[in-house]
Amino acid sequence: MSTLTIGLVLPDVLGTYGDDGNALVLRQRARMRGIDAEIHKIRLGEPVPTQLDVYCLGGGEDTAQIIATEHLKGDGGLRKVADAGVPIFAVCAGFQILGTSFRAGGTEVTGLELIDATTTTLKTRSIGEVTAAPIGGGLTDTFTGFVNHMGATTLGPDAQALGTIITGPGNTDQDQRSYEGATQGSIICTYMHGSAFARNPQLADLLLAQATGTTLAKLAPLDIPVVEKLRRERLGR
Repeated sequence: MSTLTIGLVLPDVLGTYGDDGNALVLRQRARMRGIDAEIHKIRLGEPVPTQLDVYCLGGGEDTAQIIATEHLKGDGGLRKVADAGVPIFAVCAGFQILGTSFRAGGTEVTGLELIDATTTTLKTRSIGEVTAAPIGGGLTDTFTGFVNHMGATTLGPDAQALGTIITGPGNTDQDQRSYEGATQGSIICTYMHGSAFARNPQLADLLLAQATGTTLAKLAPLDIPVVEKLRRERLGR
């Protein structure tokens, strides 16, 4: 691979919570391994290019969600990307958008239907720090992040949870409270901000491995003591 291409989808709409940082972390962790990497910002009104190596979506308010959904459904590029098995990482509103439906502005909105997940409205806002144990993907490091949402996301049989909650709120306030995020095919979703990749470098490396056609086990390790120190502090270790 000559250059790793990272698609940052609608940063002008889904950029409320600093999730743009996920693309920055991917680019930096690639470059630290000697892999040239570039971020391609895909703004509102622009088609989603289908030739990039990995795609990131962030969070946003109800109105931003609706605008982003309308654009992405009309464009169709992200569906082609998912159908081709290209890795996609989505956070919070991005998570809900990729599902079958979500509620925004008091109404039910049909999502992109790329993952088997339906989002209704929580009784009270989920907000605060979370930790979760990863499920699958070769991941071993405990997840850490900050959530802030009113969505109750229930996973259908085609989707699997990204992690099992250790502390803090999960996807819903009911039967799936103990689960965080979702995976399906080449798509990984989460409610964790932080940004998620800055706080969970192993998760970033999983996406990087998938984007470069290798495995997490074969990806060259990085030794960044300050990152591990911050993780230990956040996990209370």
